[in-house]
Amino acid sequence: MLMPKSKIAGAAAALAAAAALLGLGAGTAGATDWPPLQNGAYLYSGPTGSGTVTKVDLGDAGTCHTLSSPAVSVQVVSGSWALELYSGAGCTSRHPWRTGSLDQENLPWNMLSYRVVPA
Repeated sequence: MLMPKSKIAGAAAALAAAAALLGLGAGTAGATDWPPLQNGAYLYSGPTGSGTVTKVDLGDAGTCHTLSSPAVSVQVVSGSWALELYSGAGCTSRHPWRTGSLDQENLPWNMLSYRVVPA
């Protein structure tokens, strides 16, 4: 039995979306070792989502938070919010690092503070 074109297109779109989520972070070594994607934002003290986890309150936009230990990797799954990460305490550094609203990556250097910003 042949499927209508609209069902085929819908199935193709669903497969493409699933592939995009599964491929998130595929550019990093050991991408399959990341924790499962979940809504919210998380900072990790180790690479590839390992170590101590800090759950970010996405409802606290604009407030600077200093971490007790540096963040080395990050995961963000939000439609509206991103993170600005800083290598210095108190949201100070020459070059802050900004995530996207759908992001999973090892950070280029240790981050000591962050704030939630609109994506």
